[in-house]
Amino acid sequence: MRLDKFICESTSLTRSLAKKALHRGDVTCDGEVVKNAGFKVTDAHTICLEGEQLSVVGPRFIMLNKPVDTICSTIDEVYPSVLGLLDIEKPEDLHIAGRLDADTTGLVLITNDGQWSHKITSPRKECGKRYLLEVAESLDSSLIDEFAKGLQLNNEDGLTKPAILEILTPHKARLTITEGKYHQVKRMLAAVGNRVTALHRECVGKIELDEELEPGEWRYLTDEEIDSVK
Repeated sequence: MRLDKFICESTSLTRSLAKKALHRGDVTCDGEVVKNAGFKVTDAHTICLEGEQLSVVGPRFIMLNKPVDTICSTIDEVYPSVLGLLDIEKPEDLHIAGRLDADTTGLVLITNDGQWSHKITSPRKECGKRYLLEVAESLDSSLIDEFAKGLQLNNEDGLTKPAILEILTPHKARLTITEGKYHQVKRMLAAVGNRVTALHRECVGKIELDEELEPGEWRYLTDEEIDSVK
């Protein structure tokens, strides 16, 4: 990796600022000042900026228990971004793999690995997302077959993909879908004359929300959880 790129990936410096630091002699490799931006950095090198050793931030995989009134965006808008809950280096390099509405809580996956997140969000991958939901009107058992066959959503061509509806009480259910249409869960319930009053994502693929995480808390995924996304 080029030295200027290494600096950028290890710090918040832009490429131009990294080159200025090099020209000032602020960067050393194995104790020797290096000013050549094209210098090739290997794993054997020790690179320091103003005496502080640098290391590239590698792939990161995070689960967060999203609280209500936060948004899955990279910037604060009407509500604060969930990325503001992460006290880590270079949060600007992260993105959310599958967004939730501001009033929806639960499992959010955050990463800097685009290929990994694509396996979660691409409809062709059919990665299941399971939600716990509460509704305004009573749920009839006949809805189980309707959801399994697919529903016609307003302003959509064709039916939704088969979904698994598990009725827990007259006003509470679990729903597993493999798509990520805009407001899909809410629109599916609206299609059968109901209204979602509370929505919480419990699971994405084989990754279950850690029960020990309070709203707003997060942790890194385990290797097993990362590898479960195929």
